[in-house]
Amino acid sequence: MDTWTLLGRLALAALFGALIGVEREFRAKEAGLRTHYLVALGSCLFMVVSLYGFDLRSVLASQPEIAAQSVRVDVARVAAQIVTGVGFLGAGMIVLHKRFVVGLTTAAAIWTTAAIGAAAGGGLWVVAAAATALTLAGLELFRLVDRKIGTAKHELDVAFWAADNGAVGRALAALNAIRGVAVAGYEASRHGDTGVHVSLQIVSSARGARPGTVVEALRSIPGVEPERVE
Repeated sequence: MDTWTLLGRLALAALFGALIGVEREFRAKEAGLRTHYLVALGSCLFMVVSLYGFDLRSVLASQPEIAAQSVRVDVARVAAQIVTGVGFLGAGMIVLHKRFVVGLTTAAAIWTTAAIGAAAGGGLWVVAAAATALTLAGLELFRLVDRKIGTAKHELDVAFWAADNGAVGRALAALNAIRGVAVAGYEASRHGDTGVHVSLQIVSSARGARPGTVVEALRSIPGVEPERVE
């Protein structure tokens, strides 16, 4: 195989990985441009080494006793190890934040990027390009679908002061009344004459409340003063 062709495969795999990485970087995800670039490049290099790094003909010429036997070469073993190795890398992206699992999409993007790099290393350039386009389309289009139908969930931390327990009850009722919002749990503590301090978490759909909406809802209740919404 011509050296320049192999270098072209490496460059193409790196380009495809970088394109996916730019999208992840733009979304401020845990793994961005450099990670996806290196995953695609590394996977491609593994495939190139597996396919062309071992010159079987020279080995057989130097050892005639082997040439007389039936020799089988399994180039798929390296590809299988890529799948396993990248699986560990992707698992490091998945974390449990409060009550939500985050990082699944980024882990899947890394796994797919490795497959794209392997395809480019195997000479399947059109397949690698199509997979890159489909990956980018999926990451962006399905995000729009989530926003449209309101399936994506977000969590807001809210804290406010209330004059008494009655004001606390009215505040909780007002938050639950906001479309797409549910109070996940709260803690309340009385501070003498200062009032009651309440900390809570609310789960909001993509079409639900924004921090400004929550602040306005709390300020509209007599005896309630918002402290933090984030």
